Amino acid sequence: MKSAREDGGKRVARASLRMVPPAGLVLAASLLSGCATAPMTRGSLLSSYDNLTPSEGVLTKSLLHVNKDEVLAATTAKIVPTRFSETASPSLSEKQRNLIANAINRSLCIGLGERLRIVDANQLADLIIFAQVTHATPTDEVAAGASKVASVVPMALGVSAPVPRLPIGLGSLTLEAEARTASGTQQAAMIWARGADSFTSTPRVSPAGDAYDLANAFGGDFSTLIVTGSSPFGKLPNPPSLQAIGAALGGKPKHPACETFGKNPGVVGLIAGRVGLPPEWSDDGASAPKNP
Repeated sequence: MKSAREDGGKRVARASLRMVPPAGLVLAASLLSGCATAPMTRGSLLSSYDNLTPSEGVLTKSLLHVNKDEVLAATTAKIVPTRFSETASPSLSEKQRNLIANAINRSLCIGLGERLRIVDANQLADLIIFAQVTHATPTDEVAAGASKVASVVPMALGVSAPVPRLPIGLGSLTLEAEARTASGTQQAAMIWARGADSFTSTPRVSPAGDAYDLANAFGGDFSTLIVTGSSPFGKLPNPPSLQAIGAALGGKPKHPACETFGKNPGVVGLIAGRVGLPPEWSDDGASAPKNP
C-alpha cells in the first residue's frame, strides 16, 4: 500500500508538470523578456486611420488595413523615398537617418518587386508607396559592444553555445506606411513597431544599428501585405525568389528603378554585422543621381 507521502508527492509532481508551459510559449516569453519596447507612435502620413485592426507577430506590433482585391489587381508600383518625422529620433545624425530610410526603401523595392513591376518616380503606377519613420530608439553603443565581447569570449574558450545579447540599450523602430492609387485612394495601410531583442538581433556598435536591421524586417512585412493582400503575421512566409536572394546579397536588383536605392552591402555587410561593425561602414547608401 502506498503511503500518504508518496501519493502527495505524485500529486505535486503532476501539478508541476501541468504548470510547465509548452515550448513555444517558453520561447515567446524568453524573446519578449529580452525585447525593447517599440511605441505605436502615430504620425500624419496616412490619408486615413480608419479601419486599422491589430495584427501582430511574436515580436512585432501592427495595425493594418488592406483592400485585398484592389491591391492584388495592381501590377505596377513606385516608391516615394521614406522620410523621418521631425520628432522620430533627434539623437540620430542626418547620415544615420538617411541610411535607415534608404534601407527601408531598398527592402521595399526588393519585396514588392516579387510580384509588382517597380517603376521610376516620373512614371505612372497602380500603387504609390509611402513610408515614414515615426519613432526610432537609438542603440546604446557601449551595451552593444559589451554584448559583442560577451558573445566572443565563449568561442575563444571553445564553447559553442550561443550567448544572448545583453537586454539593455536595445534599439527600436516604428513606422507607418501606405499604398495609394494615383488619385490618392488608400488601398493598404500599416502602423508597424518592433524592438530589437536579446536572441535574434545582432548588436552593432552604432546608434543606428538596431533601427537599420529592423528596417529590413519592416520592408519585408509591408511588402508581404501588398504582394499577398493579407497580413504577414501568423503564417509561414513564402520563400524569396532567387532574384530577391541575389539582390539581398548585393546583386543587381530585378527592376532598374530599384537601382536608385543602391545595392545591398551583401557578404561584406553580413560579415560586418556579425562582428558588430556600424552599418555606416559597410553600406554606401543610395546611388548618386545620374546626370541627365
